[in-house]
Amino acid sequence: MHENPYIFAQLVSFLDRNHFNYLVRKYSGDRYVKHFTCWNQRLVQMFGQLSNHEGLRALIVTFDAHRSKCYHLGVGRHVTRSNLAKANENRDFRIFKDFAYHMIELARKKTGKENFRVQGARLCI
Repeated sequence: MHENPYIFAQLVSFLDRNHFNYLVRKYSGDRYVKHFTCWNQRLVQMFGQLSNHEGLRALIVTFDAHRSKCYHLGVGRHVTRSNLAKANENRDFRIFKDFAYHMIELARKKTGKENFRVQGARLCI
């Protein structure tokens, strides 16, 4: 039996869930939603990007093949093509845009201010 969290779940742990929930409330993203929340949508989008899927159909086929693992990945069990398509069409994009900017800002704060130094040489990023 698998005891350690999946790599995807470990990546998700770095996301600022409190700020995301603030943005969802700000833009009323989960209004009238029962199962497929904005957070579930964000995780499905993130999984699709990281696994290099080019469309909804291929992404949903992957989730269908690994349906038993969806809960452990944190995406919930209601990942269907129609749910994802409707969510992408109807939800306010500013939730995800503002969250991306917030995460980029957090990453910038954690990087060093100086260039990396390797054996006396300077590398610029």
